[in-house]
Amino acid sequence: MPILDLLRNADLPSFLTLFHEINVDMGNSQIWSILIFACGMLAVHGVAVLGIAGAYHFMDRLMTRKRIFAASFFSYFVAILLVIMSHLSEIVAWAYICVALKVFSSDPQALYFSGEMYTTVGYGTYNLSEKWRILPIIISFSGIFSVSMSGAALYSMMCSLLSVNNSQGPSKNASQNAN
Repeated sequence: MPILDLLRNADLPSFLTLFHEINVDMGNSQIWSILIFACGMLAVHGVAVLGIAGAYHFMDRLMTRKRIFAASFFSYFVAILLVIMSHLSEIVAWAYICVALKVFSSDPQALYFSGEMYTTVGYGTYNLSEKWRILPIIISFSGIFSVSMSGAALYSMMCSLLSVNNSQGPSKNASQNAN
């Protein structure tokens, strides 16, 4: 296998050496503050999405018991809007971090950059200094994981919404087959 031979013969740095070089490129302590911010943002997003999903499921059960089925669709729509607002606020938060760290010369450029990296669109070309080259990776990872959490929550809500309409069908068939 040529790839394995290539890897065995390559002079690869250790992980600690590679991390040290990246740490020096980033300006030493700034990489830690950015990573801590990203982890905090993911934690806040996770709690927010859990809260949105929990509120939706509570409202869905309440409306189902009262036989107000159209309200579940409205609740789902509100949940979608809240999730979208949470993502937009995270893009703005990343833009403020870029502004505070003086990554770009203009504030709108920081917002465009943050939005593109968070959504992993990568449309624009941004000339980042060496110390900020890892920033797109960190922002894109936070966006990927935030969108994944949101997608899982919205899927859970959609399954709940669809099961309201289907709950009478399969259960009737199951009881008829049992007789």
